[in-house]
Amino acid sequence: MTLSRGQLICPESTPYYHVTSRCVRRAFLCGIDQYTQQSYEHRKPWLLDKIKQLASIFTIDICAYAIMSNHYHLILHINLADNCDLSDVDVVECWQQLFAVPMLVDDWLVGKEQSTAQQEVVAELIEKWRKRLKDISWFMRCLNEDIARRANQEDKCKGHFWEGRFKSQALLDEKALLTCMAYVDLNPIRADICQRIEEQEYTSIYERIQQYKAKQDAHQVTKSELLPFERQFDSRQAHEIPFYFEEYLQLVDWTGRAIRDDKRGYIPANQPKLLHELGIEQDSWLQLVSHFSRSFGSAAGSWEHLIAHSIRAGHSWTRGQAACNRLSGLG
Repeated sequence: MTLSRGQLICPESTPYYHVTSRCVRRAFLCGIDQYTQQSYEHRKPWLLDKIKQLASIFTIDICAYAIMSNHYHLILHINLADNCDLSDVDVVECWQQLFAVPMLVDDWLVGKEQSTAQQEVVAELIEKWRKRLKDISWFMRCLNEDIARRANQEDKCKGHFWEGRFKSQALLDEKALLTCMAYVDLNPIRADICQRIEEQEYTSIYERIQQYKAKQDAHQVTKSELLPFERQFDSRQAHEIPFYFEEYLQLVDWTGRAIRDDKRGYIPANQPKLLHELGIEQDSWLQLVSHFSRSFGSAAGSWEHLIAHSIRAGHSWTRGQAACNRLSGLG
C-alpha cells in the first residue's frame, strides 16, 4: 500500500530527502525524441530556473540535482532554522510570490485596523503558510504544476505530464547523503549521455565545478545558489553539506570512471579519501551509487537509523537491510 507523505517525509528524522519525478508515457521533459527528432532541450532551463526560484522562496535548500530526458532528481534540505527565523511579514511576502493572498491579509500588511477575529484569521493563515514553506510536497507541487502546464501548452495537449506523485527517500545519515549525491550527480554518465563530469550540464556537480573554477581564477568568494559544502565558499554558513568539496569532487570523478565499462583500466589503485574515512568498501560503494534508488526503499542510512525512522514515521515494516549493511561496511 502507498505510504502517506507524513510517513515518507519526517523532518524529525532527517532534513535531507532525495526526490524524483518522471514523465508519463513517452512525454519528454528534455532531450531529443528519437522517433520524431524533435528537440526538447530548451526545457532544461525552464526546470532549473523554476527549481532555483522556488528555493529562494521556500525554506528548502538544493543539495544536488540532475535533469534528464524524461525525469529529474533533486536532493533537498529542509531548513527548519530559516523557517523559524522568518517574520510574519516575510512569510506573507514569500507566499505572495506563489499565490494570491486574501484581501484580509493585504489589509493587515498595510496596517489597516482589524477586529480581534480578523487578526486571528490572519495569524492562522500565516502559520499555515509558514508550515507550507518548509513542506517538500508543496515545493514539488509548485515545481511540477508549472512545468506540466508549460509543457502541455507547448505540446498542445491536455492531461497528466508526470507519472503520479513524486517519489522520495529520506537520507538518514552522512553516508546515505554522500552516496545519494554521487548517484544523482553521475546520472548522465550512467545513462551514457556524456563521458566526463565536466561535460554534464544541468547537473549540480557541473554547476559546482564552474563555480569552483571561477573562485580559483578570481581568487575571491563566489556566492552559490546551492547548499555549500563545509568551508567551500562561506565558512560562516549555518547549514552545510558535511564534506569538503575537493574530496567530494575527487570521489565523484573516480566513481564516474569506475562505473564506465570502457574506463576500468584507468581507475586509480587507491580509493578516495572519503570512502576510507567513512569506512565504505569500494565494491559496495560502486554498487550502491549505480543502483541507489533500487537498493533502498523510502529511506536510506544505517540499519539503526532506518529502524528509528520507521518507528518515528509509523512504518509497519522496513526495507533495505542488505543495502544498509553495504553502506555501513558490514556487507
